[in-house]
Amino acid sequence: MSGLPDDADFPDWDLLAGGTARTPAGIELVPAAALRDLRGRRAIVGFPGLGWRADLRIDDTVVQASRTYVPTLPEQEWYRAEAEQTEVFAPLVPVERVWVERASSAVTAATNDFALVSLDAPPARPPRPAREVKAVTGLRVVRVPGPDDKTGRDQRDLRAVTEAYNSAEGDICIRVCRELDWYRWAWSGQPPKTLEVPIHLLWVE
Repeated sequence: MSGLPDDADFPDWDLLAGGTARTPAGIELVPAAALRDLRGRRAIVGFPGLGWRADLRIDDTVVQASRTYVPTLPEQEWYRAEAEQTEVFAPLVPVERVWVERASSAVTAATNDFALVSLDAPPARPPRPAREVKAVTGLRVVRVPGPDDKTGRDQRDLRAVTEAYNSAEGDICIRVCRELDWYRWAWSGQPPKTLEVPIHLLWVE
């Protein structure tokens, strides 16, 4: 059991926010061959009809023997190399087997939990309200601006580090941290600095 209240027990967040429901852009997958400036982009690799491997970061393409490849690293290794400015070996994946994640307003919130997909390419990732996800610890989340946030910008590259809980003020919240700090926690043992965010401002990527 998730321990979350039933939907009927949640406040009417849209009403409290002045009637405006803010939904972040979802994630579409674009063939790497169709893009430039790949360095640091989040990507998925795989074979149509077989399967996909996510949580990767890539670098700009290289050409060997007239064939184009994309240097590919697991995210944790990429973050560590960037943070510590070290050189690491990145396996080369043929460019036609690489898709790049890109935020797109054309990918809207999911209407249900189950849908069939095509195996021709990795599927898009529609955003899901955090309050509808039973276990969020470790998942990628997007923080949308609240009514008092003047920037009006979504905050990405975050990880949830707790499940939903009641804060000292009585709000239902989740604690989040920067994705870099999430991975640093694994390789150094240094706990991340976290931020308490009301659950209605969080979406799972």
